[in-house]
Amino acid sequence: MIEIEHVSKYYGDFPAVTDISFSVGKGEILGFLGPNGAGKSTTMKMLTGFLPPSSGTVRIAGSDIVSDSLEARRHIGYLPETVPLYTDMEVTDYLKFMGRIRGMSSNYVARRINEVIDIVNLGVYRNTHIGKLSKGFRQRVGIAQAILHEPDVLVLDEPTIGIDPIQVVETRQLIKSLGGEHTLVISTHILPEVSMICERVIIINEGQIVAEDTPEMLATRLRGVDRIELDVKGPSKEIADAISAVEGVTDVDHHYVQNGGHTTYAVSLLPDLELRSRLASAVVTGGWELLRLQSVGMTLEEIFLQVTTEEQIPGVIGAVEEEAQQG
Repeated sequence: MIEIEHVSKYYGDFPAVTDISFSVGKGEILGFLGPNGAGKSTTMKMLTGFLPPSSGTVRIAGSDIVSDSLEARRHIGYLPETVPLYTDMEVTDYLKFMGRIRGMSSNYVARRINEVIDIVNLGVYRNTHIGKLSKGFRQRVGIAQAILHEPDVLVLDEPTIGIDPIQVVETRQLIKSLGGEHTLVISTHILPEVSMICERVIIINEGQIVAEDTPEMLATRLRGVDRIELDVKGPSKEIADAISAVEGVTDVDHHYVQNGGHTTYAVSLLPDLELRSRLASAVVTGGWELLRLQSVGMTLEEIFLQVTTEEQIPGVIGAVEEEAQQG
């Protein structure tokens, strides 16, 4: 549905984006991440037709965003970080106006307004002036205008910035429900949001893609070691020594938890080893009470820091490029 091939963008002599390529399939939800100045916003602008690439090709539903711009844009719904709402208009009037701008027939607009208001749960506020709505409900109006013309592709830029926690949860659920019918690209700085919503993550840094995979696979590929947490009741030093003696364990960190009287042990292992049964056996053999044993994945925050921190980038880029060439 989205194809970006060898795209670069220069501002004068400055390379904002350098030779990036990726694709997004129909119904997929992609998280697009990067620190400030990484080239994330530039890529989003090229994807939506606001900026032409200096070189390379961007295609939306088979249409070139430069040579066949109008057709490509018909397939795109866009929610910018600052939604261009007319606050003195009622919700339905605003959506009618947006439908006319998009060239939709009056019958089509009338039908779709009822559908999108139902989708984004704005029925109570359909005749309310937008200026009287909370930030969260304004975001819903923005999403409604983005999906009004039934686009194949939705591009959402920081969709939950500045709204209250309850609205954040509801907006995330709404966005996730749009997957399947629409291909979604979500640009955000809120890393837990990506883990909750997105099926795949692309991280861009200094104008280049430095990581691309599911959050789970990125964690497996980048961390180099596996980790397991155990909650055990008993003498902490003896338990730590017994766990450390299990072959394949590289490090044991533990801290006492007063509530419940147990100790939590964070155990680092050599990669690709299945040691849960051995660890459990070491605890049970010692006569101690095992309360919990759980594999712990690398968080998206840890992944993001690892691939965007300057001293870590070369090794990570090399590993990612090597896997891409092999794949």
